[in-house]
Amino acid sequence: MNVLCVIPARYASTRLPGKPLSMIAGKPMIQRVYERACLAKLPQEVVVATDNELVKNAVDSCGGKAVMTSPDHPSGTDRLAEVALMYPDVDVIVNVQGDEPMIPPEVIDRLAECFEEDSELKMATMKVLMDEEDYQNPAAVKVVTDQNGYALYFSRSLMPYPRNKPKDFKVYKHVGIYAYRRDFLLKYAALAPTPLERAESLEQLRALENGYKIKVLESDFQGIGVDTPEDLAAVNALFDKLGLK
Repeated sequence: MNVLCVIPARYASTRLPGKPLSMIAGKPMIQRVYERACLAKLPQEVVVATDNELVKNAVDSCGGKAVMTSPDHPSGTDRLAEVALMYPDVDVIVNVQGDEPMIPPEVIDRLAECFEEDSELKMATMKVLMDEEDYQNPAAVKVVTDQNGYALYFSRSLMPYPRNKPKDFKVYKHVGIYAYRRDFLLKYAALAPTPLERAESLEQLRALENGYKIKVLESDFQGIGVDTPEDLAAVNALFDKLGLK
């Protein structure tokens, strides 16, 4: 199975301009993410997909590979699909967010392994137990799954609602790392936005609304997404505390 890991890295960011080039312990964030992804065992190649020459130059300068993509893509999935067209021989594409500088390589491998185990699988993602402080936070996306681990729904609202809170009540947070079969990714990106997707502003609902199944693996990876200057300062402090270089 030929696995490609793609890291979309859009330069523009309202809350943190030039986000991919933000420095973390002396290295641009995009380099941090790229180096972590390269530690995964299953992908044959890792590539950064960007819309900015400065980001491409940063990746090139550290010996990585980056490709230029259109600046007009409305979503990361569209950018991913453009890269998929460049790699016709790839079977599975793992999408790693460009603002996750501590992404565990084993998370990438676990997602890729799903497709070796299930020849019918088209799309997979991850979930973690959610802290109660995030229950009412719309930025923390919730996911509920069936007993076989397939997504029933994703929402910014609390779900399930604890009307009769059982002892085993759990809320799961969606982790925004995805894997797709290449042929499905191209089909998925070409689908029109759907009503629930627009209502929640959650692109993965497009797959569910069109009747496709999404496998959701459980992990303990909470992630440290960098979206604001405060996030950047917190990640730098963590790198310093852990002595990471």
